[in-house]
Amino acid sequence: MKIIKNFLQEEDFLRIQKVLLNSNFPWFYNSGVVNDLDCVNNFQFTHTFYADNLVCSNYFNLIKPIVDNIKLLSILSIKANLLTRTNLNVEHGFHTDYVNQKNVTTGIFYVNDNNGYTKFKNGEISTSEKNKFIEFNSTNSHTGSSCTDENIRVIINFNYIKPE
Repeated sequence: MKIIKNFLQEEDFLRIQKVLLNSNFPWFYNSGVVNDLDCVNNFQFTHTFYADNLVCSNYFNLIKPIVDNIKLLSILSIKANLLTRTNLNVEHGFHTDYVNQKNVTTGIFYVNDNNGYTKFKNGEISTSEKNKFIEFNSTNSHTGSSCTDENIRVIINFNYIKPE
């Protein structure tokens, strides 16, 4: 896993944070964070920026500074996830973003500080720190969690191919 703190210039980061944390940003209810998990808090709100080889959002240009900073060859998917506060940190089940595709990289950009985290099956944990970006092979099993100290936890999930 590669961790980069202060991933974006402050001005670019604050622009993204301001829009995604604004009550007018279009979030869409998703009835499952991980589909096979059966628990009360297995829901989230999402916003798809890119999927199926298409830009899916009028907000795609907002995240262009992140895309440009990643230095990727091609995008597979980009979506933002918003989890609401829970009484205890709720993990949503280990999963892989792309099964059996070792050439795919997953990146997570943390939009706000909170006590939620990304946990890997090997025990490593990446805390939610604003303007931090982590990347790892998409076959690495991981799970996200809710937070208990803020109203929301917001991340942007990227799946992409890197140049060799």
